[in-house]
Amino acid sequence: MSVEWTAPAICLSARPMGDADLHVTLLTAAQGRHAGLARGGQSRRQVALWQPGNLLEARWVARLPDQLGAYTAEPVHQAAAFAMEDALALAVLSAGCAMADAALPEREPHPAVFDGLVGVVRELARGGAAGVAPYIRWEALLLAELGYGLDLDTCAATGAREGLTHVSPRSGRAVSAAAAEPWRDRLLPLPALLRDPAASGGPAEWAQGLAITGHFLERDAFGQQHRPLPPARERLQDRVAALALADPKP
Repeated sequence: MSVEWTAPAICLSARPMGDADLHVTLLTAAQGRHAGLARGGQSRRQVALWQPGNLLEARWVARLPDQLGAYTAEPVHQAAAFAMEDALALAVLSAGCAMADAALPEREPHPAVFDGLVGVVRELARGGAAGVAPYIRWEALLLAELGYGLDLDTCAATGAREGLTHVSPRSGRAVSAAAAEPWRDRLLPLPALLRDPAASGGPAEWAQGLAITGHFLERDAFGQQHRPLPPARERLQDRVAALALADPKP
């Protein structure tokens, strides 16, 4: 007797185990963040398959449900190889995989997080710039799934739904331009891309969006576990900040 499942998956991480195998963590809609052993995963034939960001059709088999089990997979979209040619795409892809791997509880389903990250990977096929805004919205979704959702629909002070320009770093609620004026230097600028799923923004807005999601992820999701944000997430923020300095237009 054995237990097994087959599902579309995103490879989040892979690290050597022994001389030939890999300890692989995948994300699926139904199984959540799920680890397994890829036998022979370090081989020249397999190593390209188990790269973070790749979309796979994965099969997991174990004798008992709580065992590590073994993975096999077929490639669906080898996003990691495409991203190697685009530094911004690689930074987004690496950050997304690292954040999901570090933030999500093991074997707890989060189908919206999975679907959202797949959407980011697909957008990155059009280039790194196409994936940044979807990635920032995915981080906001990750916050909500972890129980720390932002409230960007109405002004925290007036209840207004229009003219929302800032976010309170304490409450995570939006603030209108008029209400924000006395406290502007203490608030986080709110880019349109966090409220409009069709907005793509530019480097300055990307930096603003990453500052908002990063603040709350660091304080709440990771702060509760006394851990910093993953280095890959910091590298993405640094890259976007450099782009914003070169092109400060919103």
